[in-house]
Amino acid sequence: MTSRYRATEGANSPFPRRRTVVKAAAATAVLAGPLVAALPAGAATETPAFLHGVASGDPLPDGVLLWTRVTPTAEAVPGSGLGPDTEVSWTVATDKAFTNIVSRGSLTATAASDHTVKADIRGLAPATDYWFRFSAGGTDSPAARTRTAPAADATVTGLRFGVVTCANWEAGYFSSYRHLANRNDLDAWLHLGDYIYEYKSGEYAARGTVVRPHAPLNEIITLADYRTRHGRYKTDPDLQALHLKAPVIAIWDDHEFADNAWSGGAVNHTEGAEGTWTARQAAAKQAYFEWMPVRPAIAGTTYRRLRFGKLADLSLLDLRSFRSQQASSGSGSVDDPDRTITGRAQLDWLKAGLKASDTKWRLVGNSVMIAPFVIGSLTADLLKPLAKLLDLPQDGIGVNTDQWDGYTDDRRELLAHLRSNAIGNTVFLTGDIHMSWANDVPVDAGTYPLSPSAATEFVITSVTSDNLDDIVKVPEGTVSALAAPLIQVANRHVHWVDTDRHGYGVLDITADRAQMDYYVLSDRTSATATSSWERSYRTRSGTQKVERTYDPV
Repeated sequence: MTSRYRATEGANSPFPRRRTVVKAAAATAVLAGPLVAALPAGAATETPAFLHGVASGDPLPDGVLLWTRVTPTAEAVPGSGLGPDTEVSWTVATDKAFTNIVSRGSLTATAASDHTVKADIRGLAPATDYWFRFSAGGTDSPAARTRTAPAADATVTGLRFGVVTCANWEAGYFSSYRHLANRNDLDAWLHLGDYIYEYKSGEYAARGTVVRPHAPLNEIITLADYRTRHGRYKTDPDLQALHLKAPVIAIWDDHEFADNAWSGGAVNHTEGAEGTWTARQAAAKQAYFEWMPVRPAIAGTTYRRLRFGKLADLSLLDLRSFRSQQASSGSGSVDDPDRTITGRAQLDWLKAGLKASDTKWRLVGNSVMIAPFVIGSLTADLLKPLAKLLDLPQDGIGVNTDQWDGYTDDRRELLAHLRSNAIGNTVFLTGDIHMSWANDVPVDAGTYPLSPSAATEFVITSVTSDNLDDIVKVPEGTVSALAAPLIQVANRHVHWVDTDRHGYGVLDITADRAQMDYYVLSDRTSATATSSWERSYRTRSGTQKVERTYDPV
């Protein structure tokens, strides 16, 4: 396996909205009932089995987080609460044959953690490939590759990350994961949210058609439900293959909880009929941290920061746990300084980290789009007074108040901080809206391009979840041909948008530029879908602007 960090190490050395059609009323869910096993038929046996693969995540210069789930007995399916305590050992080596073992140990998998285990391995060398596996009852898991981050003071010449978001099981196959796994050149991969979806079967599929049913069939509400759904997703062979090839760095968005979640509820949650939001949110978070190789830096959240030598640091946001309830579209309350998408503590943490950063690039894992998106085009001298008169957002008529457009005071404060402190080379990496975008992030969208751009943003389309062409049920590319030019006329900071395709991104970073290559799938409903390069955009160091480039890395 060749190295993906092109590095010279330091002396201490030996990476429109996810759902525009909102339910008229939240469905009343079944609060209790039989669990549907999230396992292949007949897969479990009398001996322990690793049916959900293995994974690694959150790489550090000296360590990485390892994860697996053991099925100790046939009845111990995810969410069942059944099955005996089982000793699970882990082994880490520098080679796939495990002839040079550098770390080993054991943990106990119990029903209390849904028989998942996580080992936070330390004492490893920076910027190094390792192999690991788990064992239980004489059974070995598949061997997986992981990689540590470069040393904090390392001069790193390049990093390459896969980038994915919005993978809905019932809407298709996860071919994006397979194509990323086949590359063999990733230092890690970023999952920007909606790793799972919470809906009942058939409620949110592929143009209304279920490609493959998930489990449980009901909308997930209880801890057992969330565990079962995570378990179903982890049986996907393409997802397992990608977890075998590189560490993941993940944040959550809303569907790990419920559609359009905020700190006190969600659009897809009916208080009382579906229990309390407090209990549902707690269940979703517990299952997430059980089933994902994610290190919670602050208890109960996913905001944290990773560093990759002197080349880049990556600030990862939690934009669901602390946000105010979404405003109604077109409401002036989106400008209310008392409303927040980040929460005060997280915004202060982000600002301080960006200001203190001494790396070449400052990457921000950001689950919802930060660049403004407005309908219509008015000159600045008309737009702002009209907005004030009609109690509309001062940045324009926002379409999606679930994005940063619905929390403009937080956005203004963050962008002003970047400008006033001359913080350059900030790149937001975004998911959520099932479209691909390449954006400048202007300080004042109403006067752009006269207003400076404070940052850039690459938005990645969905792995499978419905796009605009899916919603209106027309051939792929139809809507985008009409909508993209209109969007760009009304939003001059948007260099490109594709509203219609599914796929993934590959982010490549050097000292000179950060480049996103956009890839699309031939057919999300085919388990053998092919992949093709669509476009590439980059931001060159010091510019804070996006430009098109004509070759993928």
